[in-house]
Amino acid sequence: MRPALPPGAGRDATPGPGAGPGIEVGIGDDAAVLATPDGRVVATTDFLIEGRHFRRDWAGPADIGHRAAVRSLADVAAMGAVPTALLVALAAPSWLPSSWALDLAAGLAAEAARAGATVAGGDTASFDAVLLAVTGLGDLQGRRPVTRDGARPGDVLAVAGPLGHSAAGLALLAAGRREPALLIAAHLRPAPPYDAGPEAARLGATALMDVSDGLLADLGHIADASRVAIDVRTEALDPAPLLRAADALGAGRPLEWLLTGGEDHSLVATFPAGTTLPPRWRVIGEVRPGRGVLVDGRPHAGPGGWQHFR
Repeated sequence: MRPALPPGAGRDATPGPGAGPGIEVGIGDDAAVLATPDGRVVATTDFLIEGRHFRRDWAGPADIGHRAAVRSLADVAAMGAVPTALLVALAAPSWLPSSWALDLAAGLAAEAARAGATVAGGDTASFDAVLLAVTGLGDLQGRRPVTRDGARPGDVLAVAGPLGHSAAGLALLAAGRREPALLIAAHLRPAPPYDAGPEAARLGATALMDVSDGLLADLGHIADASRVAIDVRTEALDPAPLLRAADALGAGRPLEWLLTGGEDHSLVATFPAGTTLPPRWRVIGEVRPGRGVLVDGRPHAGPGGWQHFR
């Protein structure tokens, strides 16, 4: 296996090859070697495709690196695991300058470091567009994984991290705007609370996911797997002032961003009733008998978020 990125890439943002926590052999050899103290490895993989998931006229290479890392790191955290390593396969046009690839690598490394993980290796190839495939690995640290099928009637529904901010930032970019800058940043560089995943597991979460496709769409996966109904209360989803500001610019509707906007990668979980939750976990609904996802007790009209094959 060839190095995932140009030599020296991201050197200022993360330890050198083999120096990350739990990385016994890193970039520069045929394969990485990782320690697995738990005896189990959480593994996930995700694509980031130019023209589908990002535009280079909107996002710089470091932004793209951050976003590519977030997608897999958040999936690891959504199992209740601690992210440990990323493997990155990059295909890109040969005419892109090496500085572009170095900035991309720095973004990947910086976001991995924010999660406590390391870019451990990967591969590169020439292609006519930018394509990133990122595999994330994680450590359960002796805990059981928190899956989608454990929600039970009577559980409370809570979220850690923002909702709708990335969707609002995307709407602003599509409208040709670059303000409010915090919403643009929320789309280009989402910053989910990775440590909230293991925290949810320790608190006894019965189901856990990251919000990648949209709150209602992702809750639909939990409802289907757990064979329950999940009711979201809009009064608990009061839009932040930033979302109201974007709405005032004519960029969209805050409630739809909150309910169906994806790519914040915040963590949403169900907990047994009576669980004492830290302040960053906001209760936004409850689990009921039945099937499907409800908004204020009623079905939501329209799609619940991003639909991959439509």
